[in-house]
Amino acid sequence: MKSIFSVPYEKLETYFLSIGDKKFRATQLYDFLYKKRVYNLDIMNNIPNTTKEKLKEEFDFSFIKILKKQEDTDVKKYLFELKDGNRIESVLMYHNYGISLCVSSQVGCNMGCAFCESGRLKKVRNLEANEIVEQLLLIEEDLKLRITHVVVMGIGEPFDNYDNVMDFIRIITSNKGIDLGSRHITVSTCGVVPGIIKFMNDFNQVNLAISLHAPNDKIRNQIMPISKAYKLDELMDTIKLYIKKTNRRVTFEYIMLDGINDSLECAKELATLLKGINCYVNLIPYNETENIQFKRSKKVQILAFYDILKKSNIAVTIRREFGGNVDAACGQLRAKSY
Repeated sequence: MKSIFSVPYEKLETYFLSIGDKKFRATQLYDFLYKKRVYNLDIMNNIPNTTKEKLKEEFDFSFIKILKKQEDTDVKKYLFELKDGNRIESVLMYHNYGISLCVSSQVGCNMGCAFCESGRLKKVRNLEANEIVEQLLLIEEDLKLRITHVVVMGIGEPFDNYDNVMDFIRIITSNKGIDLGSRHITVSTCGVVPGIIKFMNDFNQVNLAISLHAPNDKIRNQIMPISKAYKLDELMDTIKLYIKKTNRRVTFEYIMLDGINDSLECAKELATLLKGINCYVNLIPYNETENIQFKRSKKVQILAFYDILKKSNIAVTIRREFGGNVDAACGQLRAKSY
């Protein structure tokens, strides 16, 4: 049975027409589900009983479960159990500009980035759209607050689960429901070129972030297997096409790994690579884990790297760190049992 939380508004309109009902039923149902947060059909008093019975036969209105919540300064990490027993994690972060939620898109990940704890758990399956939507709904209900920004940067490669992630975006941006602004959503990819091409045609107002982490193929091949499928030249050509098509700035994420990609030569090479591109670089101090041998770059090295980019007129920031004490920081999510 399909979850009601996996159905974009337009598809719900089509469904109601298919059962001989009116299109506006979709507005009524979305209003209950996403504005009023009412999930019991029996108390949706403006929907006819005959329609309710059909909805009960066709759709599942139940949720995944929150198993555990951990807290650190300005961050909360949630462990969810899916209906098949698999587990995923989400991270809520408090910023000066709002409250952001980092959602997972897969159980495990097949991209195999060498520095990533999340990637050590190989892909079990894609998440359905509802399993991503429900991460947001359950956390908002738990904290009695409204999430203002969403980043699809949790466990999984979003473009390896393209259709479900895009339905998730359609659902949370619908002005009939959650009505989250497209420019408050960011999708991060390690460089799946066909996904980027499709994305720029489907969602040209949603932000795109690229997990770059190296200024050349030699280093990138060592730490990111995806680069063997899509070389850096091909990726950069696609990014330039994306910017031309959407007129949107792209974020490049760059994890600082001691002795791997943090030399001043790497900084100069990165500056050359990104020259003239509408982008900014987010330097990420590496979050060390007990299972992976990489070490965080020294602070002085990160600052020197930053200075070279800045002097080369590359917009650059050093990411504020969240959740290291609860394994909620970038690259640490794994959905292990607690």
